[in-house]
Amino acid sequence: MNTFATTIDDRYFDDYVVGATYEFGDIEINEEEIIEFADRYDPQAIHTDPAAAATGPFGGLIASGWQTGGLMMRLFVDHYLSRVASIASPGIDELRWHKPVRPGDRLSLRVTVVEVLPSRSKPDRGIVRSLIEVLNQDREIVMSMIAMNMLLRRKSA
Repeated sequence: MNTFATTIDDRYFDDYVVGATYEFGDIEINEEEIIEFADRYDPQAIHTDPAAAATGPFGGLIASGWQTGGLMMRLFVDHYLSRVASIASPGIDELRWHKPVRPGDRLSLRVTVVEVLPSRSKPDRGIVRSLIEVLNQDREIVMSMIAMNMLLRRKSA
């Protein structure tokens, strides 16, 4: 595993190196949070009703994939994405939910820098493509995606 040479408060496009892998975390999810999120945003019985979920395809209550994405984003913003140079994200690729997330799971991130693309038209910025893998406490991948983030470059003196 790698560590950044700079803090998140002084991290720019130039600090993301292709092939570097980082691990961050963790964050725990409980039954109450799963049900509360699902009641509001993804009201399927596998997310909202423990009794119905017990007889469903996953044999118990599971978190919505969208909630897993939100938990991933919390860890991504807290630990990986620059606080001073992040401009925007043009999107994500290859979002996959590999395994269900259950009450009591502790999630962490493994992030690998896949590509750094300096902008040809705007030399003050570039795009960083990162493979994000969300891991549970057993180090199983529960979600993965490729994130694209536009970041400012470090100004030369």
